Amino acid sequence: MATILVVDDSPTQTHRLANTLVRQGHEVLTAASGRDGIELASEEQPDVILMDVVMPGINGFQATRHLTRAKNTGHIPVIIVSSKSQDTDRVWGERQGAIGYLTKPVDDQTLIDTVNNVLCG
Repeated sequence: MATILVVDDSPTQTHRLANTLVRQGHEVLTAASGRDGIELASEEQPDVILMDVVMPGINGFQATRHLTRAKNTGHIPVIIVSSKSQDTDRVWGERQGAIGYLTKPVDDQTLIDTVNNVLCG
């Protein structure tokens, strides 16, 4: 189906998201930091990126801004998946270029529906 990059510094969250996506037939790539996510997205050109916000070094907002504004990755949709649930966080994520914002813990069906909507839309 699609290649999805999961960028999250929590091995537990990464495993959970990846398993849900793999069960739907997607290929999953993972990165444990914003910097690694930027590099992997540039190299592998995934179809969608799921981005955590709170990470060491480059946070998810900074990584999203970089990815959505860079010439070689600007076409890749980024969905933020974060424990930060304030309206201001959602707005800030959208201002960085994210096309979606999911709050952890994200329900499996909500994740699947959101990814499918991005892939089809």
